[in-house]
Amino acid sequence: MVEMNLSRRQFLKLSGAAAATLAVVELGFNEKKAYAQSKEFKIAKTKVTPTICCYCGVGCGILVHTNDKTVVYTEGDPDNPINEGKLCSKGTTIRQLYTSEKRLTKPLYRAPGSSKWEEKSWDWMLDTIAKRTKETRDASFKITENGFTVNRTEKIASLGGAALDNEETYLLAKLMRGLGVVYLEHQARI
Repeated sequence: MVEMNLSRRQFLKLSGAAAATLAVVELGFNEKKAYAQSKEFKIAKTKVTPTICCYCGVGCGILVHTNDKTVVYTEGDPDNPINEGKLCSKGTTIRQLYTSEKRLTKPLYRAPGSSKWEEKSWDWMLDTIAKRTKETRDASFKITENGFTVNRTEKIASLGGAALDNEETYLLAKLMRGLGVVYLEHQARI
């Protein structure tokens, strides 16, 4: 015979847990139904937007639930044939990309030789990128042995990512080929 030494506090805890378990079992508590209803409360009145995870080249589907211009909840997309609603540890934390206090919301620019970053407007940033891209492209067009300039540059490269779908990748490739870029890669191929 095994002797158990229980304190009064341990005995009351054990008795309470046994009573709660018996009550749940006898009342016919359906945990799946309760879980489904609890999810309904969490995402009630939210807008659901399907997207693709940006972390790797697999392209898992994610449903993003937003309310009042903030991300409330993210989950795997059960209709996505790649992940069928499941997410890896990185994919489950994708909400933090938007809700993190460390997230940058304005473009930062560090001038050559400077040791600090300064905020710039989106218009200034996009204009500067376009201007520098054109300058680089024009200055680096290849010249053949016969002295002919060909519309090809080896000073600019393009790397597509997993978050791009087929149509976006096609448009990016067309843009880069129009600029004369020959170093054209995609994350899924690397």
